[in-house]
Amino acid sequence: MKSKKRILRIINRFNLGGPTYNAAYLTKYLTDDYETLLVGGNHEESEGSSMHIINELGLDPIIIPEMQRAINPKKDRIALKKIQQLIADFKPDIVHTHASKAGALGRKAAHKAGVAQIYHTFHGHVFHSYFGTLKTNLYKKIERNLAKKSTKIIAISEIQKKELSEVHQICPANKIAVIPLGFDLARFYTNKEEKRINFRKEWNINDDEIAIGIIGRIVPIKDHAFFVNVIEKVLQKTSQKIRVFIVGDGEDKSKIQELIGSKKITYSENKERATFQFTSWIKEIDYLNAGMDIICLTSKNEGTPVSLIEAQASGKPIVSTNVGGIENVIIPNKTALLSQVGDLNQFSNNLTLLIEDKALRFSMQKLSQKKSLEFSYNKLIENTNSLYSI
Repeated sequence: MKSKKRILRIINRFNLGGPTYNAAYLTKYLTDDYETLLVGGNHEESEGSSMHIINELGLDPIIIPEMQRAINPKKDRIALKKIQQLIADFKPDIVHTHASKAGALGRKAAHKAGVAQIYHTFHGHVFHSYFGTLKTNLYKKIERNLAKKSTKIIAISEIQKKELSEVHQICPANKIAVIPLGFDLARFYTNKEEKRINFRKEWNINDDEIAIGIIGRIVPIKDHAFFVNVIEKVLQKTSQKIRVFIVGDGEDKSKIQELIGSKKITYSENKERATFQFTSWIKEIDYLNAGMDIICLTSKNEGTPVSLIEAQASGKPIVSTNVGGIENVIIPNKTALLSQVGDLNQFSNNLTLLIEDKALRFSMQKLSQKKSLEFSYNKLIENTNSLYSI
């Protein structure tokens, strides 16, 4: 009987987002030729936990509390030693890391232990909009060194592959495989009208109000301040009644609330009616999306934004900045209206157009679900299985 290949799959942390879905589905659904051990750090306090996803899939990961997003020499050394011990005990044939911290510690440990196959997936566009020039250049140097220790680098879009190979010169293009993220989107396709009625009743959204959602961590890279400025402009442009739902949490939350207050616009952290509703994290995004009319994203940088894939699965038109891998996720002018980072007029014009044009919203809805089918987790499994078989 052929023995199973062992995979040690390491993720930065179990927070809501593409990396968790990616690692979880690969752990659960890869063929029976593989035995996988999933390892990761805890989510940060301001982030939504993804453990409900892990639990629903029946997975039992190993948590390394010391593996955190920020650089911390003491904790990083402890995390590295724990990964080294896991490699010694589990004896993996493959180590596959996801995102930067896991990639650095996991690949270092795997290379030192002589693991036969080492893979790393870049989940975001990490070399711009996050750090200053000096720190960014240091990270590039580290990633170039780690790429030499890797069997293959995985990009989640063609745009990201081009950035890694040509712009940032992390490794040659022939060392990079493109495997888009994959999701189980079935729940977004079902009972949409019932969910819509219930969500709008719960949040007291009137039939004549357009509900606009933005989903994600409230941190500088997501640029909620820009979003607030957009809404201020939209309120000046349209007589249509709107409600705005900020879904998530993060370090900038109080700053964003202060900004809204300074503009004399109402906001609420509970279900009391206001222009801006801060909902914190909502696990049932299919339920939330059903109640929305438009989904927005104002990020300065993105890899493959899960919120936009889920928005399309829900049949919701999108207004977004055009950054990172977004053009690989949507169909410009068909499922989403895009503008450049910082272009307040264009973004607010795009949003106003969708608010006022019901027929346009409906036409975008029909194409959106079709586009979302490209991100089935079945393709993720198939592509990864082929990669491991080399």
